[in-house]
Amino acid sequence: MRFHIRMGIPEVKSLWDDLANRDAIGRLDSQELKFFKKLAKALFLIEENPRHNSLQSHEIEALTRRVGFKVFQSNLENNTPAAGRIFWAYGPRKGEISILSIQSHPEDKKSRGYDAVKLSAFPT
Repeated sequence: MRFHIRMGIPEVKSLWDDLANRDAIGRLDSQELKFFKKLAKALFLIEENPRHNSLQSHEIEALTRRVGFKVFQSNLENNTPAAGRIFWAYGPRKGEISILSIQSHPEDKKSRGYDAVKLSAFPT
């Protein structure tokens, strides 16, 4: 089953729109372009199969408890411990996945490491 990707509001949607618009007019610097390409690839994989091996997707129980629905984390890139993470959830409708946050890996080994993860709202 292929999922429809929705961007959480306002933070994730704003980030994605900014990157996509600036990419379209050639205004991303080399670091931003590298990040945008990794993000686009990861989002494509999530859309096709959120359990794809290279994403290493798994539920983050601390976030699930905090918000009351299952929140998953996927790697933005492989074999890079401090790489970015994509936090997402199924929904709000059947066949949809909402991207709730894109950020660096929280220090989950520390007490309350996932408390610092700010999640966007489900798109409407």
